[in-house]
Amino acid sequence: MTNKPRIKIPDQIRQGEIIQIKTLVAHEMENGLRRDQAGKVIPRKIINRFTCSFNGKPVFACDLEPAVAANPYLVFSVRVDESGLFNFSWTDDDGTVITAEERAVTL
Repeated sequence: MTNKPRIKIPDQIRQGEIIQIKTLVAHEMENGLRRDQAGKVIPRKIINRFTCSFNGKPVFACDLEPAVAANPYLVFSVRVDESGLFNFSWTDDDGTVITAEERAVTL
């Protein structure tokens, strides 16, 4: 699954406002415990790390575990003091990194 992540931030942000950011990324999040039709264990393949930075400074990060459902949906809050660029990164067990960016403009 290599779909572009969905990111939702408010269209209008006042300087100093705390905003809610919503992210959704398409990923199977295979926990490594299931078996295929032949009885072989399906290897674990999860997004194990999510990070978000704003203008190059980290603002949110979390580690994900195998119990997280497919297509992880994350919601978090960030204070925005100036216009700038959010950078998002989802890192998979195999080292694959899914990235996205979204511009925030303050009024």
